[in-house]
Amino acid sequence: MQAIADLIPWMRSRAEALDRTASFPDEELARLRSAGALAPRAHDALVKLLILVGQGNLSVGRILEAHVNALHLMARFGAIPDDGLLYALWVTDPPSGGLRMRVSGSRITLTGGKQFCSGAGHATGALVTAEDDNGDTRMLVLPLDIGERVSPLPAPLSGMRAAVTGAVDFDGCEAPADALLGGPGDYLREPDFSAGAWRGSAVALGGLIALVDHALLQLHESGRVDNPHTRARLGKTLIARETGRLWVHAAARIAEDPLADTSYRVSAVGLTRIAVETACLDAMRWVQRSLGLTAFRQGTAVERICRDLSAYLRQPAPDEVLTEAAAWFASHPDACIEDRSL
Repeated sequence: MQAIADLIPWMRSRAEALDRTASFPDEELARLRSAGALAPRAHDALVKLLILVGQGNLSVGRILEAHVNALHLMARFGAIPDDGLLYALWVTDPPSGGLRMRVSGSRITLTGGKQFCSGAGHATGALVTAEDDNGDTRMLVLPLDIGERVSPLPAPLSGMRAAVTGAVDFDGCEAPADALLGGPGDYLREPDFSAGAWRGSAVALGGLIALVDHALLQLHESGRVDNPHTRARLGKTLIARETGRLWVHAAARIAEDPLADTSYRVSAVGLTRIAVETACLDAMRWVQRSLGLTAFRQGTAVERICRDLSAYLRQPAPDEVLTEAAAWFASHPDACIEDRSL
């Protein structure tokens, strides 16, 4: 883990240029691979890894999270990953022309495509979801460069620019039948579908930690850290950071405990997702109020991290996640969430 920690200052030094040019972080991922970051690891080490990489560059964290999520699903359903590939996870269909598949003998023919694809044109493998002729959702593990066509989004995202999010058209592409992973509906099965969200929260926490680091640096440089109102906002920001840290570590342990009740795992991670989102949004507000207009200067770390966090935190159905988790805990009043590693 120390080899990865040593990369974080270097990643931070390059983040502004990657964001400005919307350039994919090839060198960052190459160095992370050399440090062993792209290989499978136990959850206690994985949570530390994801937080660290989020501290360095949230876009890199997004690419790594997708790769890790793909590896997790492949392991869950018995596929052997190619160690040399960088896997994307593309599961969002466009409003029309979503990805469809048809099996014919030993071949699968694909039509349609995916949108909001992080790493589009740069990932070398992808786990995708496609609808079969029966209307079921199936998972496929594909090597890329099979004829797919990458295009930018009609309107680019304001944040996470270095993640290079685009659309991918697989129309007319073919894959072997053994590209299928699991059975019909397996992608949506719990607890994997929802409980894996702790990994995104870990990356977001890394971004929050980086935001606090850069805000403190600016406040010290400007001589404003001694202002009592600034200190009050700083205190709230530090509480938000540590609250997020506690939730993420606890959620990682619960989510990856195979003996824990499925609904408990899903609900604990659901609350964690909202807790970390709230901590990040609150911290951004307090940091921006403390720094004033300098927090919005393009090219600064604080401005970039706030943009990246704002985009990264926009995960699906937050209200549904919150209310369903609350309903479960309301019917299990003795259940609690704690980090037993403390």
